[in-house]
Amino acid sequence: MLELSALKSDKEVEAIMTMSEKQLETLGFTEHSKRHAAIVSKWSGDILRGLGAEPARVRLAELAGYLHDIGNCVNRTDHAQSGAILAYKILVRLGLDYVSAAEIMTAIGNHDEQYGLPVSDISSALIIADKADVHKSRVRGAVHDLRLVSIHERVNLAAERSYLTVGREEKLITLNIEIDTAICSVMDYFEIYFNRMQLSRRAAEFLGCRFSLVINKTTLL
Repeated sequence: MLELSALKSDKEVEAIMTMSEKQLETLGFTEHSKRHAAIVSKWSGDILRGLGAEPARVRLAELAGYLHDIGNCVNRTDHAQSGAILAYKILVRLGLDYVSAAEIMTAIGNHDEQYGLPVSDISSALIIADKADVHKSRVRGAVHDLRLVSIHERVNLAAERSYLTVGREEKLITLNIEIDTAICSVMDYFEIYFNRMQLSRRAAEFLGCRFSLVINKTTLL
């Protein structure tokens, strides 16, 4: 089985991820760097591990999580599909078997809320982990006037902390977020993230679980 450490240290992966982040920065998108990749990788693995999945499935989820956004190197539009193809070729080159590489390709190709659907345990874990990473550090540069930033940036800027908990016995996956309501209201969060939470709910259901959203210790879903 391909080790996550080998993927992270691969020169081709590093070059593509660097260019992906450079392009998104130029276009004014929030941070999608190695930080985001590492968090999504960890959380994808944590979800399946918490539900009692086999170590091999956990590892595939971690690999998918790390590579899920590399398609941004090509273009932000349809980045899930272009990234899926790039990931497959990289993983096979690094020695991963064809079936496992294809599973990761499918997961990456389905992680974006515009076209994505939970079609496997790996894709479901990836969807939830990706949508859970909301944090103020993802907003680029200093913000001096909240009136001048987009609602997407404001939602991230307000997020002091976000984390997932997995209840195996309760069959419950919970996204916990702590936000500064002076920056962003709960309604603002729903306005920008409604489709993402819908997809996360469907992904949790694929895993045989319920999805819950807790903001500032108040259960909203």
